[in-house]
Amino acid sequence: MTEPVNVADYERLASERLDEGAWSYFAGGAGDEHTLRQNLAAYRRWNLRPRVLCDVSSTTTSTTVLGTEISMPLLVAPVAFQRVANPDGETGTAQAAAAAGTIMCLSTIATTTPAEVAAAAPDGKHWFQLYVFKDWAVTEALIQQAVDAGFSALVLTVDTPYLGRREGPLRTGFGIPDEIRVPAVDAARGGLEPFSLAEHFSLFSPAVSWRDLERLRSLSRLPVVLKGILTAEDAALACEHGADAIVVSNHGGRQLDSVSGTLDALPEVAEAVDGRIEVLLDGGIRRGVDVVKALALGARACLAGRAVLWGLTVDGEAGAANVLKLLRNEISLALALLGCTSPDEVRGGHVGLAPR
Repeated sequence: MTEPVNVADYERLASERLDEGAWSYFAGGAGDEHTLRQNLAAYRRWNLRPRVLCDVSSTTTSTTVLGTEISMPLLVAPVAFQRVANPDGETGTAQAAAAAGTIMCLSTIATTTPAEVAAAAPDGKHWFQLYVFKDWAVTEALIQQAVDAGFSALVLTVDTPYLGRREGPLRTGFGIPDEIRVPAVDAARGGLEPFSLAEHFSLFSPAVSWRDLERLRSLSRLPVVLKGILTAEDAALACEHGADAIVVSNHGGRQLDSVSGTLDALPEVAEAVDGRIEVLLDGGIRRGVDVVKALALGARACLAGRAVLWGLTVDGEAGAANVLKLLRNEISLALALLGCTSPDEVRGGHVGLAPR
């Protein structure tokens, strides 16, 4: 194949480079993978409704999220264990995001520390995705690491009190290679011996509640983003309990199977929030038009995880950077052909349900 020209090309190449176990972890979902498929199918249920004669001779993809200027309405979602996919790992992704002018979210169960990410991409913009450990002291230490490294927001994942049943890794026996360390897990366990995927997640607290959101806010002055909201009820509670933003997310279809695709859940969440806080979305982003559809349905911006990971897998930092470049170019073209000169001009009237 020639140089990859879209995310699907990178995905095909990544499937050839990853072993069966790693592919099952990164590409697979929970249960029968109904939600995994719905995340993609949801975008096909909406058509764009372009306006013409709008003078799009001068356009921009730039926007802001939580007051931070970014080059496009697309952030890099947190993805665990990135050095399993490519030796460049999270530092390569951070450098790619910095070059693209957008925010990179670092996973709690990254193979790189916040300090290492900040050192690799000193001009980058970084958020820290947080799981709450059963040992609260570990959680506090992680937050302090993120603060010390100059990270600008905490992203609390709220849909993982327990690990979803991911049958692909069960079949393949996926495990983290012994030579790849997960610093946060090592700190929580106080040991370096081999440790299974399920045991990683067993360190996290299933007792996290809305009270903990308020507790987290007291630990730092960083904005707190809640990732994993799918209903109007929880969106309203997030506003009431002081969240600064929410991410409509189903964990990439990897937690509770048979929940809605995220684009399907977005309208009710956006309506419940009613402009009080910013609403972001992840899940299924493979094209620039996917991002534009989410903007029309109420998202401020989107996050892409697997798409960027496929680029990282294929060609390290350069691959991740090229995926972000491809997506930004697609967003730019989609906005212009839609009749919009910037993401802020996208409205609900720019999409309609596809005929059945």
